[in-house]
Amino acid sequence: MSNLAIGLWGVGALLLVLFLRVPIGVALALVGLCGYAAMDGWRKALAMMGSVPFELASAYSLSVVPLFVLMGAVASRAGMSRELFDAANAVFSGFRGALANATVGACAAFGSICGSSIATAATFSRVAIPEMRRYGYHDAIAAGSVAAAGTLGILIPPSVILAIYSLVAEQSLPKLFAAALIPGLLLATLYVITVLVVARIRPAWTPRVPGMSLRERLRGGRGMWKLALLFFFAVVGIYLGWFSPTEGAAISAFAAIVIGFATRTLSLHGLAEAFLDTVYSTAMLFFIIAGAFIFSRFIVLTRLPNELVAWVNAMGLSPLTIVFAVIVLYVVLGTALEEVSTILITVPVILPLMASLGYDGVWFGVFVTVMATIGLISPPVGLTVFVIQAQNPDIPTATIYAGTLPFLVADLVLVALLVAFPALALWLPAALKI
Repeated sequence: MSNLAIGLWGVGALLLVLFLRVPIGVALALVGLCGYAAMDGWRKALAMMGSVPFELASAYSLSVVPLFVLMGAVASRAGMSRELFDAANAVFSGFRGALANATVGACAAFGSICGSSIATAATFSRVAIPEMRRYGYHDAIAAGSVAAAGTLGILIPPSVILAIYSLVAEQSLPKLFAAALIPGLLLATLYVITVLVVARIRPAWTPRVPGMSLRERLRGGRGMWKLALLFFFAVVGIYLGWFSPTEGAAISAFAAIVIGFATRTLSLHGLAEAFLDTVYSTAMLFFIIAGAFIFSRFIVLTRLPNELVAWVNAMGLSPLTIVFAVIVLYVVLGTALEEVSTILITVPVILPLMASLGYDGVWFGVFVTVMATIGLISPPVGLTVFVIQAQNPDIPTATIYAGTLPFLVADLVLVALLVAFPALALWLPAALKI
């Protein structure tokens, strides 16, 4: 059997094992090990499997992941999400759909200090949904806006997903953070427009909430200084070249702890819970990453990416046709896999193909992350939808999915804009000369 055939059988076996509900980390490692052994023998395969976890555990670049996770966990325990929601509500107050748009704005802001969509959705499910339901918002728009806006956490930097992509694709993390900022803010804007359109079409879904006085608006924005400080350490300092990504993550995590204790919004018990959350999340991510790297070694050995590039060139397909096929692939995978798994499985195979078409690896990182936001809210496996339904069991899953449909349109609009205008992602890294 040729190397290409073994590679294709390996991809098929991986999908089969995943559909059999085998944990993603185990599935990746198992298929990667067996495939490597089929090509190069069990001795070398076992040696490779033993070396990969050690290399990952000793990789300095991976330390950025738990630090950003810790910053988000501390910020959540310190009540910053409530303050961000109040500040965003002060901005949109007086307009129909103000609370839903306040949710979008608060999720975008919280995503800039959290980096996790699941954490963002879980946090604002407890903060925003009860408030919207209290004022008579329909469950679909209340839950749908939180589910969709929660996905901004993986796009607006600092993003854990972008950090993982930078490791797999060997791309600069500061460049990826800079590249994702404008698309992330643009997606938040598209979500705001989506809420306004829904409010106009279905006014009964978004009752008008009484506006605020100037004093109330100013009072609502008091806590924004915490966000500004953490964002400066986590992102701006990296853009300016003052900190490396790991240094910026460490300083911002420490700053979040200091702010929490200084403002008496964080207790020792809350800090301990934040550390435990960080340990659990990091262990899960690193287990999946280790499995993905084992599978990636197998794919590289088969030369499947090179063969795929050669096949596409021989077919004479246009770049737009290939991009459209890649979009369809990610939409389909997003209905069955969560975003980390999707990126780790596909990037080793798809990135060389996109690079052969002239697409930049940094641009592709933003593109893949946007496609991951679609998977997070699309049926049947939208993780943010499941998080919200678990916290609000009286809201049917179908109702939440109905509320996310308008936001899926906004996601697809951003995908089209990224394909038509790659400069949306590439202008800022070039301007900052990162």
